[in-house]
Amino acid sequence: MGKVRAHELRTKTKSELVSQLAELKGELQTLRIAKVTGGAPARLAKIGTVRKSIARVLTVTNQITKGKLREKYAGADFVPIDLREKKTRAIRRRMTKEQLAKKTVKAAKKDAYFPKRVYAVRA
Repeated sequence: MGKVRAHELRTKTKSELVSQLAELKGELQTLRIAKVTGGAPARLAKIGTVRKSIARVLTVTNQITKGKLREKYAGADFVPIDLREKKTRAIRRRMTKEQLAKKTVKAAKKDAYFPKRVYAVRA
């Protein structure tokens, strides 16, 4: 089996991806057996490409499932943690714009009783 390309995998269905994954894992198993029994060096070099191919298939399946979950939870009030925006810890804990704009009762009274003065500047 040749090198697997991610863009080709994205066109396949979930069942096709699962079958291809099983096929790749079987191939990896035979290659590892060949390594123990002392197989040809050309075949043993294929272990790396097969492992990378397995990783690609798994990555595409995970991306597809995560994409479907994102569509499902779009506009929902509560979203699972792994689907939320990552950003940074500080940004996630930062106050919202509404919270920052709110004033205490004392500050609101002070602003009402002592409005900002407007000065007319002579030209």
